[in-house]
Amino acid sequence: MNQTNIPLLQQLFKHRVKRPISFHVPGHKNGMVVPAPARHHFSEFLSLDVTELSGLDDLHSPEGVIAEAEELLAQLYQVQKSYFLVNGSTVGNLAMILAAVGEGDTVLVQRNCHKSIINGLSLAKANPVFLAPEYDEEWGVAGGVSCDLVEEALMKYPHAKALILTYPNYYGMVYPLEEMIAKAHEKGIPVLVDEAHGAHFYGSEIFPPSAVELKADIVIQSAHKTLPAMTMGAYLHMNSTIVAKERVEHYLRILQSSSPSYPIMASLDFARSYLASFSNEDGKALMQTINHFRDQLDSIKGISVLRYANQMGDPLKITIQSNTALTGFDLQRLLEERSIFTELADPFNVLMVFPLVKKGEFYPFEEVLRCIKDNMKRQEMYGDKEIKKRHISHHAKITTLSRTDRKEVKTVKIDEACGKICAQLILPYPPGIPLLFPGEIITKEHIQHLHELLQAGARFQDVLDLQRGLINIYQ
Repeated sequence: MNQTNIPLLQQLFKHRVKRPISFHVPGHKNGMVVPAPARHHFSEFLSLDVTELSGLDDLHSPEGVIAEAEELLAQLYQVQKSYFLVNGSTVGNLAMILAAVGEGDTVLVQRNCHKSIINGLSLAKANPVFLAPEYDEEWGVAGGVSCDLVEEALMKYPHAKALILTYPNYYGMVYPLEEMIAKAHEKGIPVLVDEAHGAHFYGSEIFPPSAVELKADIVIQSAHKTLPAMTMGAYLHMNSTIVAKERVEHYLRILQSSSPSYPIMASLDFARSYLASFSNEDGKALMQTINHFRDQLDSIKGISVLRYANQMGDPLKITIQSNTALTGFDLQRLLEERSIFTELADPFNVLMVFPLVKKGEFYPFEEVLRCIKDNMKRQEMYGDKEIKKRHISHHAKITTLSRTDRKEVKTVKIDEACGKICAQLILPYPPGIPLLFPGEIITKEHIQHLHELLQAGARFQDVLDLQRGLINIYQ
């Protein structure tokens, strides 16, 4: 197959050339019925926002251009089957979990997983066994799990129905995934990988190996995070003899919208083509640009650029720290004053996601460096500081949740919750990785971390009481 083809996008263009008159959904009628303030920006784009018309295929039963586009995707990643996702990696995580595990099944789960993994396990009514990640003291963040811990868990829970891992983490850190997959497969246990931040790994030797290459059973990728796809565009890759693809397809039909977005699907099509055309020469040029950008950042007074241990990580992720008294949130706000918007901040760091640009393509890197340098001069008034990281020492490397069926919920002050069972999901966002799960025992360390996040200005999803110093517990 020819990877330069973009069959779905090309078919949409052919449809638009017909100057079609719409008597079908959606209601904007090929961009003709649009409010005046939006008309200039949206009309042309909306002419591609159509529905399952003749020649445009059906995502839930593809036989034409969507089937061809998904075949091209599977060929690029060299897997059995690939699927377009229009509801983000979230729907892929839900579908792969429901396809692989059932009610009451034991599932080994990396503790610092995305909230969609927890939601999938909740829908499946499975019993998660959490594996604590290793903690990087320099960065002040959780990384991946260790091979030894995975091996210990597999021995302790030989009847586990799946091993669910996150690779890379939000900051681009990776770990020896191949060994973990091999150990799980020795016991006939499928490995499900949330690779939301690694869709580009397959594009060049400058990146770590993808979980797809390492033979994980199901891999979910957010194409929109690092490839030129629209938000909510994602991929699901099947490469398993343990999990049936029919079950995955069954749950995708249930969970994905029955009116999938054609612009999102078309963007997944051309994002695949873009990655397929990303050459080794492009990779080398990109690496030179990244190294120059990092070196220039590192030379700015008041900033440190963090490095991956053993150079094991995603070069597109650049994490910086302020050497002044400012937090990561403060530094992020300073950058936003100059219209430089970063991916996330935490109490210590600011994370930047570098673009996957090809050789010769323009991006305003030098302008960004000048703006950061100018803004960092304003930090000199805050003085230098010694960054003190919080050491995470879990009581147990392998933990389970308490059963919470029919227990009453009570709201208490955060400082009174030590030793109690948490009754809500405490979720700093971004990155969307839970600090506390419902059913988890709240420790002094959790409370200290929560206070640090609140004081530093972290945002939380769906938890208004936290700002008032309150938390829900089970009685």
